[in-house]
Amino acid sequence: MPKFNMSWIYLVIIITLGVIFFTDGDQSIGQSAVRRASYSNFKAYVDRGYAKSVVVNKQESKLRMYVRSENVRDLFHQGKDQTGDAPYVEVFYGSVDQVEAFLEAERAKGKFKGELVYEDPSRNGILDFLISLAPWVLFIFIWFFLMNRFSSGGGGGGIGGIFSVGRSKAQMIEKGNTLGITFKDVAGQAGAKQEVQEIVDFLKQPQKYTELGGKIPKGALLVGPPGTGKTLLAKAVAGEAGVPFLSMSGSDFVEMFVGVGASRVRDTFAQAKAKAPSIIFIDEIDAIGRARSKNPGYGGNDERENTLNALLTEMDGFGTNSGVIIMAATNRVDMLDKALLRAGRFDREIHVDLPDLTERKEIFQVHLRPIKVDENLDIDLLARQTPGFSGADIANVCNEAALIAARHNSKLVTKQDFLDAVDRIIGGLEKKTKVMTNDEKRAVALHEAGHATCSWFCQHANPLVKVSIVPRGRALGAAWYLPEERQLTTKEQLLDEMCSLLGGRAAEELFTGHISTGAMNDLERSTKMAQSMIAVYGMSDILPNICYYDNNDYNFTKPYSEETAKVIDSEVLKMVNEQYARAKALLEEHREGHNELADLLMQREVIFAEDVERIFGKRPWASRAEEIIESNEKINQNTEQARADESSLSVCRAEGASIEDQNQNQNENENKA
Repeated sequence: MPKFNMSWIYLVIIITLGVIFFTDGDQSIGQSAVRRASYSNFKAYVDRGYAKSVVVNKQESKLRMYVRSENVRDLFHQGKDQTGDAPYVEVFYGSVDQVEAFLEAERAKGKFKGELVYEDPSRNGILDFLISLAPWVLFIFIWFFLMNRFSSGGGGGGIGGIFSVGRSKAQMIEKGNTLGITFKDVAGQAGAKQEVQEIVDFLKQPQKYTELGGKIPKGALLVGPPGTGKTLLAKAVAGEAGVPFLSMSGSDFVEMFVGVGASRVRDTFAQAKAKAPSIIFIDEIDAIGRARSKNPGYGGNDERENTLNALLTEMDGFGTNSGVIIMAATNRVDMLDKALLRAGRFDREIHVDLPDLTERKEIFQVHLRPIKVDENLDIDLLARQTPGFSGADIANVCNEAALIAARHNSKLVTKQDFLDAVDRIIGGLEKKTKVMTNDEKRAVALHEAGHATCSWFCQHANPLVKVSIVPRGRALGAAWYLPEERQLTTKEQLLDEMCSLLGGRAAEELFTGHISTGAMNDLERSTKMAQSMIAVYGMSDILPNICYYDNNDYNFTKPYSEETAKVIDSEVLKMVNEQYARAKALLEEHREGHNELADLLMQREVIFAEDVERIFGKRPWASRAEEIIESNEKINQNTEQARADESSLSVCRAEGASIEDQNQNQNENENKA
């Protein structure tokens, strides 16, 4: 059912009044019918004996002839029930004397026996004036009512907010600590939290920094991939500082009307200045802060550029914004305008990167608080199984694991539930109902076994976790690895990863005699990897130490010639074919182990690294990931030992202080004695 709206009532009232004031002809007013007639018709009605009485209004030159009850049907063609108690005919006349003479003549003939009454104009003048004024009063009332609703932004959208379109849409939170979010709710990101902690100190104790001649930073830009906690970090800053917090998205400034974006920017900063000290947080600022076009006439958006100009002026223009700190978040900092990133506007550029192993463990501990987990759950294992996951991804893993456990009617969330959740998020939903022939299943097993074999014998390839031929999402099979968290990647590491990617297609060609479409994703990734190595990282033998990466979005030409493009294409093809031949050689060398691995996959559908180790033996090279894990464990042990030593040292200091106080008191007593 549609929602109740007062506008419908107003519309009904307007239509009713319009019918009353503007409908002509026969109509019903009150309980009596009225009919308008000419003066000649009036004379004919009186001559026929229809007139019961006549009321004359000299001021309006109008008379009313009330009809006798027995003649109502003759005149109105309706019964008394439809015409009311006093139906009459309304007539405009020319002269009162003629009316009097005519009625006297009709009275003499016996055709008119009623009374002739003159209406007092002074008695009805005010009423007639009010009646004539009523439509204008109603129109003025409706106009003021609609203008009031327009100016207040009411009306439920549409035209309702047309007069408030230039106002800011920022969500105002008077006290940031009412959000209930502090730095304790932000796990990991120690470096980013240290940066924003200074912003909190600026807001709490500005005189501490201004006394030394320093200036409070005006803005901080949070940069990082999606889901790393940029918005959460901004809320934590507001929660710690306890100051007013204005939050809005970059798209909230954009509107179809010209000049609205700039008006909203000015209104937002006006509100922040009135509440200073305060924080303005603009999420996804790249919606309005994108670099301005060098050629505005071609593909430029003047409205967006006007909004950006207003933002630049408000942040560091002729006026001052004392006590107002601007925070913004984006994952596309390379697309922002250089004027927006200069010092004086965004003084700090805080990088919120994907969490490492230790930070993922802390994030798991935060999101596992409301979940009933098994006591034997190994959080370190979960952190190692989720490399490259952001904070939002880890939260999704915990929620998905709880849903899986509830689906299985479990009382606690176990390790297997979390592993299934990771597989669900990475690979997609498991599709056990997808029908495959034995030949297709055998081809998938050979393909995935080829990946596992090549990665096992490539020194720098990622360590294998498990291999599955159960269809998930659009993939018919998958191999799970434990990627090493590298800060730098060498050419040898990239080539080993490319070789392991091409191992699936090589296994199909070697052991089935034909190739299929199942290697499309592998070919796409390996081709892009080779293109990046040659055109971006300068790892080519023919084009060494050359980078053709161009970050300019408005450059529609390639930064190299056609001859160079041919060289790049030939180098990409050469590099991919070399690694493909290398993968075939590895598979040919370990043919028996590969076939045994494929047969085991056909039987179990899922195998783990232990099964691969049993077939091929221990991996020839030590895994860098294991070294990282061992080093992290040593660091954790050293940290715990240092905390224990510090606590014991503080206890010893306290005991030493108490012994020293006792000795001092004893010496004072001896001196007194």
